[in-house]
Amino acid sequence: MTGSAWEVVIGLEIHAQLATRSKIFSGASTAYGAEPNTQACLVDLGYPGVLPVLNEEVVRMAAMFGLAVNAAVAPRSVFARKNYFYPDLPKGYQISQYELPIVEHGELYIEDADGNEKRIGITRAHLEEDAGKSIHEGLDKSSGIDLNRTGTPLLEIVSEPDMRSAKEAIAYMRKIHTIVRYLGISDGNMQEGSFRCDANVSVRPRGQEEFGTRAELKNLNSFRFIEKAINFEVERQIELIEEGREVVQETRLYDSDRDETRPMRSKEEANDYRYFPDPDLLPVEISAEYIESVRQQLPELPDAKKQRFVAEYGLRDEDAGILTASRAVADYFEDAAAATEAPAQLVANWIMGELSGALNREGLEIGDSKVSAAELAGMLSRIHDSTISGKIAKQVFEAIWGGEGTADAVIEAKGLKQITDSSAIEAVVDKVIAANPSQAADYRAGKDKLIGYFVGQVMKETRGQANPAQVNQILKDKLGN
Repeated sequence: MTGSAWEVVIGLEIHAQLATRSKIFSGASTAYGAEPNTQACLVDLGYPGVLPVLNEEVVRMAAMFGLAVNAAVAPRSVFARKNYFYPDLPKGYQISQYELPIVEHGELYIEDADGNEKRIGITRAHLEEDAGKSIHEGLDKSSGIDLNRTGTPLLEIVSEPDMRSAKEAIAYMRKIHTIVRYLGISDGNMQEGSFRCDANVSVRPRGQEEFGTRAELKNLNSFRFIEKAINFEVERQIELIEEGREVVQETRLYDSDRDETRPMRSKEEANDYRYFPDPDLLPVEISAEYIESVRQQLPELPDAKKQRFVAEYGLRDEDAGILTASRAVADYFEDAAAATEAPAQLVANWIMGELSGALNREGLEIGDSKVSAAELAGMLSRIHDSTISGKIAKQVFEAIWGGEGTADAVIEAKGLKQITDSSAIEAVVDKVIAANPSQAADYRAGKDKLIGYFVGQVMKETRGQANPAQVNQILKDKLGN
């Protein structure tokens, strides 16, 4: 990055679509993928005479998030009208929260570039309705408006400007993504637009207290693009300042095809939106008893689960972090570990290795895995009791994935049981040594690495079914070392 004399300052505004079946102020469906303009009712469109009615479930979900990030859940919050005019906003205003949001003053912790724990403050999280969607592709020189998304419930999570690099921003965003999915309040699907981010980026001379002029980056729909957009914007701003020009406060779009940001409009301030309390909606009042009842619904959160996996299962810290990044993966691991006497680390290795690879190849989530936790545990039990080797287990795994039955059924049908009979292995070892006299002489002369060659020959003769540990020991005995 240009010049270490500069410090980067980043704050994120994350929009998480809440996983309700109906919209925030109407009974219209939130299901994804419907034909355009088939899921927007008169309330969503702001027709005269209709009134919004708050969906109680969004309050519970917002409170859950607040408690999960150690924030204050407001006993009283107020909805406001945010006024602006855009084709995909049929009412001419968006119902949001402004002065009195439902969640304030939270925090979470990420790992910085040096591997140290870093606190990121969460200024607020407020409820609001989504706008519609403008469609430009495939319409020649026209634009279309799809209002299906209008009124979909969002939780906007606003961070403090505490991040100092694109990597820190991504780490924070991934943590928020993990938390909302753990809580079950959002599916976090970035491709479908249910987890989106705007990034406020500025630079300042290192050591300066005052913030620089910021640009807000929009159109960020993947972790990779967010990192690239921030890095591009940082370079752009530094270059401007070093050339004696000024950074303009504005909203910029990120173009992933060109890997650049470009101006969209001048950055609005709060007074541009003429916020005022929505006259059709009462303040949201939440009792201490209600907040406590929501607290009782909280699942074990990622950081706590990671610490438990290290303490209870003896996993490496990094591996525990990978497994607990997804609640579904963590549950799969615990189900598999409970069903086998094989070491927990072996279970973890197979989930992060072979299973993860198979899921990625076919574009599947772990909930759609073709090998269940119980089936994986059954196979790992056969490794643990030396019925099969780790190498043969890969064949067994592929067969289970392909629907050929349980590990025991596959091992039996394919004759894959490991050879552990010492006399049978000795006979093969004798044959291999006799067939390779010069290599045997070289090994005895001190070329210890040749042991790998002999092991390979024995495994080849036994089609990979000889117990590797026994092969090693018998070879060393026979070769006189």
